[in-house]
Amino acid sequence: MSDILPPIASLRGFEAAARHLNFSRAAAELFVTPAAISQQIRGLEDYYGTPLFIRTTRSLTLTSAGAAILPSVREGFAAFREVHRRLMAERESGLLTVSVYPTMAEKWLIPRLERFVKAHPDIDLRFDATDAFTDFHRDGVDIAIRYGTGQYPDLTVIPFLDENAVPVCSPAIARHLTTPAGLVGQTLLHAEWRMEREAAANWRLWLKAAHIKTIDPNRGLRFSSEAMLVQAAIDGLGVALTQSTLVEGDIAAGRLVRPFGNDLNMPTEFGHFIVYPKSSETVPKVIAFRDWALAEADRPDSTSR
Repeated sequence: MSDILPPIASLRGFEAAARHLNFSRAAAELFVTPAAISQQIRGLEDYYGTPLFIRTTRSLTLTSAGAAILPSVREGFAAFREVHRRLMAERESGLLTVSVYPTMAEKWLIPRLERFVKAHPDIDLRFDATDAFTDFHRDGVDIAIRYGTGQYPDLTVIPFLDENAVPVCSPAIARHLTTPAGLVGQTLLHAEWRMEREAAANWRLWLKAAHIKTIDPNRGLRFSSEAMLVQAAIDGLGVALTQSTLVEGDIAAGRLVRPFGNDLNMPTEFGHFIVYPKSSETVPKVIAFRDWALAEADRPDSTSR
């Protein structure tokens, strides 16, 4: 005896025909032709080796075999519909999983999150803090914030925050640092990934743009994460070159200073992007988070709660 089930299309056609006791009405419901329904039923009868309907010129009735399998077919489709409804409800509301790299989560996203929670109390949030790019389906992620060039094939990509590389330091260091030439006596703080990319905004390119030739751009302390880099600057270990977006809150709170003001900020080839699957373009919870994040980026007081 085989455990292989008959084709789902044949079972759907059988259930509809049994409910209507009419091939034409079953066909209209399933958007196929009556001939297609008839063929599906014949295939099912061949599979089971017995007629499932008694056909006359004016009526259609179930045989005992057809009546025997109908309840199980209906229960199976009903169970599937229930699971389908539950999964779709979870997709459109409830838990929203956001992938974001750790420093962005800590420095930009979390300080603003209270406003989203208040505006959308029906949406629960889960944050997947990772530097790795997301496989949305494998990782169960709904939407992501990514830092890069915006080249993410087959996904919806929305420019989110432009980026500049800015020197920052503690207020104590800033008191003795009035011009770029003063960096000669300071420790440079580096994000390693910037040093490894030829075109990335790093101290080598920044010092060249500032016409400073007396400083070795490779000396100083190196950090594998932007969060450690920023914290080192806050703790007075030196002067960091980092993403402007990540230090807005620390500057507003007085923990960091731009020693050269807004002069000598360096535009980068990178930016922040909101990314999600094209299949999620109409999902309410994804739209809600996307629109909130874009509005936050435009807030004049976006560093405050």
